[in-house]
Amino acid sequence: MKKWTKLAIPVAAVAALVAWYVFRPERLVVNRRVDEGLPTTQGGPSAQPLESGRFYSILHPTEGTATIFQMGDGTRVLRLTSFSTSNGPDVRVYMVAADDAKDVATVQQAGFIDLGVLKGNIGDQNYSLSSDLDLAKYRAVSIWCKRFSVNFGAAALRPTEASQNR
Repeated sequence: MKKWTKLAIPVAAVAALVAWYVFRPERLVVNRRVDEGLPTTQGGPSAQPLESGRFYSILHPTEGTATIFQMGDGTRVLRLTSFSTSNGPDVRVYMVAADDAKDVATVQQAGFIDLGVLKGNIGDQNYSLSSDLDLAKYRAVSIWCKRFSVNFGAAALRPTEASQNR
């Protein structure tokens, strides 16, 4: 075996492993399902929807509803229902400081709060919101691939009827 071949095989193997780790191609065909119920609190009033919006696709098919609930104990939760999107590496849920998160530039320029890793690419899921999050400023939700700076889909949040009648 030539010296070049002895070197090329291990280099190619390492390159293939690195490419697999970075791109995680199996995540394009493997779904992670989650089915969380709306959190409950002891006593007090039930959860009230404050803002809501429908997801729309940007780079990957994305659908469902994003709703911010005020819980009976005063905490707030972002809930994704009937949600689905593509799976991918390092997909996160962002609250974006803009009226909508329709493109990459808007998310990056407006700023965002990272609520954490997407729990599953299919199903109902909840994300706790900080008590000092300004809902007048953070008006959109983005499903964001942090590794590649890609916006999978977004939802523009608007006040619900229940919140307007309070």
